[in-house]
Amino acid sequence: MATQVDKEQVLDALRQVTEPESGRDVVSAGLIQGLVVKDGKVGFALEVTPEKAEAMEAVRVACETAILNLPGVEKVTGVLTAERSAGAETPAPTPQKPKSPPPQHGRPAPPKPVPLPGVRQIVAVASGKGGVGKSTTAVNLAVALGRQGLRVGLLDADIYGPSVPKLLGLEGQKPKLDDDKKIIPMQAHGIVAMSIGFLIEGDQAMIWRGPMVMGALQQLMDDVAWAKFGPLDVLIVDMPPGTGDAQLTLAQRVPISGAVIVSTPQDLALLDARKGINMFERVGAPILGVIENMSHFICPHCGERSEVFGHGGARETADTLGVPFLGEVPLHLKLRETSDAGTPITVADPDSDHARIYMTIAGKVAEGLKTQAAKADA
Repeated sequence: MATQVDKEQVLDALRQVTEPESGRDVVSAGLIQGLVVKDGKVGFALEVTPEKAEAMEAVRVACETAILNLPGVEKVTGVLTAERSAGAETPAPTPQKPKSPPPQHGRPAPPKPVPLPGVRQIVAVASGKGGVGKSTTAVNLAVALGRQGLRVGLLDADIYGPSVPKLLGLEGQKPKLDDDKKIIPMQAHGIVAMSIGFLIEGDQAMIWRGPMVMGALQQLMDDVAWAKFGPLDVLIVDMPPGTGDAQLTLAQRVPISGAVIVSTPQDLALLDARKGINMFERVGAPILGVIENMSHFICPHCGERSEVFGHGGARETADTLGVPFLGEVPLHLKLRETSDAGTPITVADPDSDHARIYMTIAGKVAEGLKTQAAKADA
């Protein structure tokens, strides 16, 4: 019977790792948060103050190494979270005449986005709310771009509810590490993909706070060998719904070539879609366009068209806000069936109406990216 490791054994191993500044071990120093131990897989967050984040990377690696040396441990995922503890006090600055004007409102300048090695352009696929079919859209868009001759990657940025493993038919599969200890992305349907869902069990809940989520997303970007199978023309990022930490982390850390907003036609979804558009515009990310998902339903028996959630609202919203409208994707049983089966409809039935719609949308996105690239080079 295989050796089983438990939390106390993991904590004992972590007690052998010292935090350099205080000289205390990372456990007694209160730096270990969100420890999860299950079936030989260990996950944890190392909570540090923002100014120490870069220096503490060596400590994170030491923690992972200490845990990996335990019998029964198969995989370790540690993330850094830059957060000042609630009880920490900020020293009062010494009064002096500044040599130059201070930053506006006393806030530090935001970090400058840094391109991902081997990735030419990044596209965020987002929605203002959940349940609008954003992940299905992101997967089919990625595959459609791949079918048009581009090298495409797909990053599942939804830490709480990763669905890309199922949509690509990769549930239960685990990625490997290359010689540089980078995660090798998974391959399916002509694209490469990475998701937190590949690193945890399918039923494991990610009970993490915002800074821990941001740390995990940062590592999914930085610690993956995206160009392992060749440089990527575009990386599609399936964003979690809303306008929160994950969206800001992405916008601050990497240059976004454009955003695609997915919405249903109903008024409630469109209100949230407008918020998403406004957020990306505020962080300087161009809007490549809006997709109206679940636009209408054609009865497979009688052929009657039903506009279940209304119709045309996304187009009207795009026109009002002055952004491109990319197309309408109808409701269809086969789209749901192929998604559940892990074979996107753009692969399962490439000649179907839905597949052709996604191909058309992908063509418009590709043209939008060319336009943005030309602007950047000008």
